[in-house]
Amino acid sequence: MDDGYRNTNLYQGSRDIGRETNQVSDDYRYQDGTYEGYAPNDGYYRGGDESAHEEDAQSDVTEGHDEDDEVYEGEYQGIPHPDDIKAKQKKRAPEAADEYRDHADLMAERMEDEEQLAHQYENIIEECGHGRFQWTLFFVLGLALMADGVEVFVVGFVLPSAEKDMCLSSSNKGMLGLIVYLGMMVGAVVLGGLADKLGRKKCLIISLAINAAFAFLSSFVQGYGFFLFCRLISGLGIGGSLPIVFAYFSEFLSREKRGEHLSWLCMFWMIGGIFASAMAWSIIPHYGWGFSMGTKYHFHSWRVFVLVCSLPCIASLVALKFMPESPRFLLEIGKHDEAWMILKQVHDTNMRAKGEPERVFTVSYIKTPKQVDEFIEIQSSTGTWYQRWLVRFTTTFKQVWDNVLYCLTAQYRMNTLILAVVWFTMALSYYGLIVWFPDMIRYLQEEAYESRVKIFDEEEVLHFTFNFTLENQIHRNGEYKNDKFIGMKFKEVRFEDSLFEECYFEDVTSSETFFENCTIVSTVFYNTDLYEHKFINCRLINSTFQMPKEGCHLDFEEDNDFLIYLVSFLGSLSVLPGNIISALLMDKIGRIKMIGGSMLISAVCCFFLFFGNSESAMIGWQCLFCGASIAAWNALDVITVELYPTNKRATAFGILNGLCKFGAILGNSIFASFVGITKVVPILLASSALVGGGLLALRLPETRDQVLM
Repeated sequence: MDDGYRNTNLYQGSRDIGRETNQVSDDYRYQDGTYEGYAPNDGYYRGGDESAHEEDAQSDVTEGHDEDDEVYEGEYQGIPHPDDIKAKQKKRAPEAADEYRDHADLMAERMEDEEQLAHQYENIIEECGHGRFQWTLFFVLGLALMADGVEVFVVGFVLPSAEKDMCLSSSNKGMLGLIVYLGMMVGAVVLGGLADKLGRKKCLIISLAINAAFAFLSSFVQGYGFFLFCRLISGLGIGGSLPIVFAYFSEFLSREKRGEHLSWLCMFWMIGGIFASAMAWSIIPHYGWGFSMGTKYHFHSWRVFVLVCSLPCIASLVALKFMPESPRFLLEIGKHDEAWMILKQVHDTNMRAKGEPERVFTVSYIKTPKQVDEFIEIQSSTGTWYQRWLVRFTTTFKQVWDNVLYCLTAQYRMNTLILAVVWFTMALSYYGLIVWFPDMIRYLQEEAYESRVKIFDEEEVLHFTFNFTLENQIHRNGEYKNDKFIGMKFKEVRFEDSLFEECYFEDVTSSETFFENCTIVSTVFYNTDLYEHKFINCRLINSTFQMPKEGCHLDFEEDNDFLIYLVSFLGSLSVLPGNIISALLMDKIGRIKMIGGSMLISAVCCFFLFFGNSESAMIGWQCLFCGASIAAWNALDVITVELYPTNKRATAFGILNGLCKFGAILGNSIFASFVGITKVVPILLASSALVGGGLLALRLPETRDQVLM
């Protein structure tokens, strides 16, 4: 910092009430005399000159009048006073000078102001202390981060049940799983960019409101298309919350507290995963929880689960209404008074909680950067509402786009590109594997299930009534004559090369049941879901289908669904040790070593997946991988916040987080396609991505000793 901003006694004020006024004025005066006098255009916020007012008051009392109170003889003729003309000319002089200054000079002056503000703001935050206010904001923003964690798991948990209500095909289920990440990707970029222009609090409220509204609505809609749309917009809303939450909270933290407490905040993502897993485990299996309205509208237990999962978002949205805007953001846009009042609120709240309410907030003015943005505002008396909104929209869009391009300027280009690669490789491997683990467990379960199949050859059944469930069976070359299949269920049953003669099927539901190369003679199918596609190369002679069932009627309780909930629960819980370690060591070993070490350890864990040939082994390696990788995620969040200035912070975080969600989409698609084929490709892809990203991260600058610009 240059010599013009040295202030070694910035916050060494005495508590003596009698000396307080003099002390404050001395504390914020540059020692070389640069700001000894009052300069109206120096960008500072000041209180009034109390001594001058006192002298004026004494003069009025003793003399009875003041020269300024005398009536100018031309006043009633509409002629301005010469002193007024001079005052207006002096006031307009700096503004006119700025109009003719080069834009580069204005930007250079702004950058110098921002550097001075960064150091002064750090001192102010230290004076405010870390206490009740920060912890209150911690829990409010933690609920928003918890909602983000819940959103990632919701669709995966409801898919097995939703496919029963919506008759989802494999492609529909895959699209539903990816649509949330697509919404998150768009929301992170758009709402993150807007947060640097409209404010952290306002954009976070918009983000959470969108998520809460459409998550709530999605629990009631019946059609697949509308449900897909609701989850897309819900993902868009919650995707925008992540960059805003970290930018918002970091601007209330001092340098010594920032790394640790941002890491503690990351724990709420883990809590969101645990909450979603626990709610799914306790609600979804109770398929009868809900109600029906006729035959068209059904509200089953999985919809109750979707409704419950919107509660963290709603709670955060309500609590956020009582929290202030970021004072660092307000100072960037020149709102000195509002920023000062908020900082005073932070100081007073913390001092009262510490039992020191007599402590006085000593800051009297705060440096603010020079404002160079030009915003064209059409007054209400000119133009239509459409024109005014169009101008606001296009201007805001241009400002956000300029921020995006700023992240790729020479000063930040290399850091942005390295962070982009690290974010992408982490997302590709992490999100790919957390989808691959449950799919592999299901595959192992299916293999074990198929190994227990019962085979019946050349059986002959006459005049028999089936009214019980047939499961995991293969019937070959059988003959069924004058048999009745009433009120029963088929699950994983195949009839091959069999004869059905004069049989009667009524009220039958089936899952993965097929008839291959069978001959069906004079048989009636009444109120069943045995549709034509389930008869493969069969001969149907004098057989009829009456009153077939409509929609999906699969209500089998899948035992492996419970295991999937348990796997997700354990995977979320396993990151707790990694979260604690990263929070305690973040400021001791630094962000860069944390990222590199965590990613390399996670890559080693991937290689051990070659030995995961059982369900328990896969669950164990999943927990180890999640626990090792969480430290890298936490350090990435911290360093991304610290590398960019305040007016670009949420934009940069949003871009990188959007790229992260794109990596998640690719990871989900690629890794899922190899389930049941080979383990080599997913394991090698994840390991190589983690090693490459971890080594590249070592080239990033360390930021733990850096003030927040």
